[in-house]
Amino acid sequence: MKISILAFDLSNNATGRADLLARLLAPLADVEVVGPRFGESLWRPARGGAVVHRALAVNGARRYPRFAGRWAALAAQADGDVLYASKPRATSYGVALLARRRRPRPLLLDIDDWEVGFFRRAGGWGTLGRALNVGNPNGLPWTWLMERRIRRADAVTVASRFLERRFGGTLIPHVRDTDAWDPGRYDRAAARAALGIGAERVVMFLGTPRGHKGVDDLVEAVGATAPDVRLLLIGADPGGEAGRRWAARPWVRLVGEIPFDDVPRYLIAADAVAIPQRATTDTVGQVPAKLFDAMALARPIVSTAVSMIPEILDGCGVLVPPGDVVALGASLKRLLDDPDTAAEMGRRARERCRAHYSFAAARAVLFPLVERIVAGRRR
Repeated sequence: MKISILAFDLSNNATGRADLLARLLAPLADVEVVGPRFGESLWRPARGGAVVHRALAVNGARRYPRFAGRWAALAAQADGDVLYASKPRATSYGVALLARRRRPRPLLLDIDDWEVGFFRRAGGWGTLGRALNVGNPNGLPWTWLMERRIRRADAVTVASRFLERRFGGTLIPHVRDTDAWDPGRYDRAAARAALGIGAERVVMFLGTPRGHKGVDDLVEAVGATAPDVRLLLIGADPGGEAGRRWAARPWVRLVGEIPFDDVPRYLIAADAVAIPQRATTDTVGQVPAKLFDAMALARPIVSTAVSMIPEILDGCGVLVPPGDVVALGASLKRLLDDPDTAAEMGRRARERCRAHYSFAAARAVLFPLVERIVAGRRR
């Protein structure tokens, strides 16, 4: 059996969830991630890993009407016996619906963000302007249309409680391979030396630092902790406007995007991991994947209480109100000043990750779901 996982743009960080699904399903079937590539190359963290990607370069046809000529080729790429669309976007789920129409087969849809919520961040007038942008294949009109067609999938999986309440489906959080991501397998001293870290205490943020991720809040919070505390932003663009602004602060250091399989070799160097999500329409349904990175590697976590993060970190992390820079800085300082408590918190986080947010836990739910949908289609 072959499973085609459809990503809506293989050049951006949406590839991360598609790759996670591919890794989870690898023992069950041959798996390939397919989709358009709107940028120049495959998303950098996905390069060189175990997941097989097949991208269709969009080149100069990024908008309608020229993009219309890409639909047939995108549908043809989805040649698996099972289709699994990542996100209700036109160039993933819409392509999957077209591919199923051409050749009937099981179709699952995975929802890991409230996609329409991303378009509401600018208020009413901004949303109206985006609603008129019909030239973008993944703009608001087409994303809204895909959301209205969610029930056409044979099964739906979701990544958070908010999405579960909104769309139904089976909960599959952003889990991690806790066997591969065992902190005992990584040399913390070597990781710190490779990053040029000596006796300094390190707070780390890992991920794509968009506005709703709260990195501006974190930069200010870490600056108020202690002179020997450094903030490492892994995944930030040093050449971007925000990156240059953050790097101007003496306690901040930027590292660009890194391959996904190298994440443990960086994260193990952290004394604390910060997840400073803001409370916006972007984050209401979102659970940051980096939360599970830190849990799997037994890193102490300070996070804002957004979405289902309080449930995930129950008894194994520090929670602060979103947007409260003072509380964020004070909580980080308390954790850094008490390494024994921090280490125990990290151990509890890893145990909770192994029990509830591991590959084994996710496969126990996902495999029967896929097998049931496939069996139902064969009748």
